[in-house]
Amino acid sequence: MTKKFVDIMRTDHSHWVGDGFRVRSLFSYNGDTSVISPFLLLDYGDPTFFPPNEGAPRGVGQHPHRGFETVTIVYDGEVSHRDSHGGGGTIGKGDVQWMTAGSGVIHEEFHSKAYSEKGGPFRMVQLWVNLPAKDKMAPPRYQAILNQEIPVVDIEGGKARLIAGETSGTKGPASTFTPINIWDVTLDRTGDVTLDLPDGHTSLVVVMSGRIYVGDRWVNAGEIARYSVEGEGASFTAGEDVRLLVLTGEPIDEPVVGHGPFVMNTREEIMQAFQDFQSGQFGQMPV
Repeated sequence: MTKKFVDIMRTDHSHWVGDGFRVRSLFSYNGDTSVISPFLLLDYGDPTFFPPNEGAPRGVGQHPHRGFETVTIVYDGEVSHRDSHGGGGTIGKGDVQWMTAGSGVIHEEFHSKAYSEKGGPFRMVQLWVNLPAKDKMAPPRYQAILNQEIPVVDIEGGKARLIAGETSGTKGPASTFTPINIWDVTLDRTGDVTLDLPDGHTSLVVVMSGRIYVGDRWVNAGEIARYSVEGEGASFTAGEDVRLLVLTGEPIDEPVVGHGPFVMNTREEIMQAFQDFQSGQFGQMPV
């Protein structure tokens, strides 16, 4: 039995994160987390053109996180990251930065200096991945995953870059705490396609460009087709020039309590996160 198409996840509301990232939150932990677990939030960055900037790079300054991971995928432009545990670097087109906040981290994200000076197209997404209760206080870590380190495999209708997870015997480079797949899929033909998605996984197909037809409805760029957890494989009809971000994951059957930059299992743990951050236990940003 193949997975059933459930619904389309979308929003017309966009907002700025700092002054460098104009995004639409296609889902977040403020809704029904059972239908998106193990994922918590997806900020879809609409394609934006930034003119050359001779001042300080645009972005978002120092802020804390605890209890989950952030995954930033760059499609155009460059993002520079620094955090209080020594992680950091600059990623460009096709690259990924994967930050495990775990027990607590402070970080900042800005356009790179080189990109700021020349300007140009900018497009990215940031995904928040939940951690199970036993790993929420894991030591912070940073994974810089460059484009050339991401394997590309042939799939029905096109190719997939495997950032995390596996298919056809090939594994992506990302180290994860629970079973998840993150694939950057490019289709090279129109027509019917079935993605080989596993039974028992939350399954979300994010349309990055083009559109797909499923359940008698078109799913356009900046929208998500959500499929059932049960069943193997997700089918749709592809339009022209389709690029997808495919997300699947084994649900984490635990309470989700989030407040701003912290996502834990209880209100008491959220209060403790604020206390620990305010008392300096998340470390200090490098000078």
